[in-house]
Amino acid sequence: MFVDSVRIHVRGGDGGNGVTAFARQPYEPYGPPNGGDGGNGGAVVLRADHDVATLIDYHHRPHRKAGRGRHGEGDRRRGADGEDVVLAVPIGTVVSTEDGQVLADLARAGDEITVAAGGRGGRGNGALRTRQRRSPRFHELGEPGEERWVQLELKLVADVALVGFPNVGKSSLISRLSAAKPKIADYPFTTLTPNLGVVSTDEVDLVIADVPGLIEGASDGRGLGDQFLRHVERARALVHVLDCASYEHRDPREDLAVVVRELEAYDGSSAVELAFSQRPALVVLNKVDADRETAEIVRGDLVDDGWEVLETSAVTGEGIDDLRWRIVEIVRRSRERGDMAPGGFGGAPVLRPIQAPPSVDVRRVDGGWLVEGSHVERWVKMTDLENAEAVRYLQDRMDRAGVEQALLEAGAQPGDDVEIAGKVFTFEPKPVAPAVTTEESDTTS
Repeated sequence: MFVDSVRIHVRGGDGGNGVTAFARQPYEPYGPPNGGDGGNGGAVVLRADHDVATLIDYHHRPHRKAGRGRHGEGDRRRGADGEDVVLAVPIGTVVSTEDGQVLADLARAGDEITVAAGGRGGRGNGALRTRQRRSPRFHELGEPGEERWVQLELKLVADVALVGFPNVGKSSLISRLSAAKPKIADYPFTTLTPNLGVVSTDEVDLVIADVPGLIEGASDGRGLGDQFLRHVERARALVHVLDCASYEHRDPREDLAVVVRELEAYDGSSAVELAFSQRPALVVLNKVDADRETAEIVRGDLVDDGWEVLETSAVTGEGIDDLRWRIVEIVRRSRERGDMAPGGFGGAPVLRPIQAPPSVDVRRVDGGWLVEGSHVERWVKMTDLENAEAVRYLQDRMDRAGVEQALLEAGAQPGDDVEIAGKVFTFEPKPVAPAVTTEESDTTS
């Protein structure tokens, strides 16, 4: 089973909790705080791997979670970090968010991206000690790991794509051009998965993809074409394969026109960097051993239309060497010009999610106010709200971050409900000391 598009749920490991502990020695019964920090949670990482061909494993097991960090211990012992989970995906996998934003194009072996970061480990009370807070009796909780759904879409990395209607002989040609051994039969849609073949020469090594048959309306979802058109996106060059043995039933010239229209329609509906019409292309009249007259008739019209035309027979081997060397020459020149990088997308580097700068957003909601901001939400998640001292520490952090001022400026009143990271608090702003006028100051003195 070939799977080239799948949606998976990933979750980073939670950070370990810090710990509240104090040094206890015979000579020092009330020693200083020495609670250790919790370990960081593991991350979920996607990595392109030569040895993986499909996304089928994630189709069957779409939920993946990294290990959590261990809790801290006394004597400032830090908890162990959670174990990362590295998910191997095929080269050419594009990673996107649910709304379609591309996070990464894993176009080369070893490319990787962290799709779910692990949570930070909470600090123990040993790390929370300050001059003003000599003996803290609280610790931080571990931060929950990131959690999200991501879309994985495989786009084959090939230099040349063989395209054409079903049963025109693409699989037979790729078996002749390379060492690939695809399934071949005489009925439509024999090829249900793309085939890859490697052509090795003294000049260059290249990859050829046999893309499953396209039919009219493929770009709109008819047949199998809409599932596999994405695999044509990365090809440097296109080889249009036409069947000369079925002239009584279909006109090869009309078949070519239909495929070209479908490629143009796909150009307009996707983010293809280099339009198919701008890439090197040639036409192969296949099965000439069965009907040479049709090849002679069709060839002249196609040449008049500006196509480069070759004739082949996958059965007898006629024209295979000429086709192989012509493909090698096209790919070599394309690489020299830098038309398309082997990974597609013009060789763009792997994209990484960008962390938003710290900010506080306050807005009115039914029943109160909603405060959003990555750092303030993290503070709430890492606070033991059952511990009064920990809550006071959180209030001080919120005040220094400007949350109280932002609420006042937005119109919040004492007693209003304020929601942060799913927790609801009662807004109680600190009283403002009255300003002392010059006249009052003189009277006092």
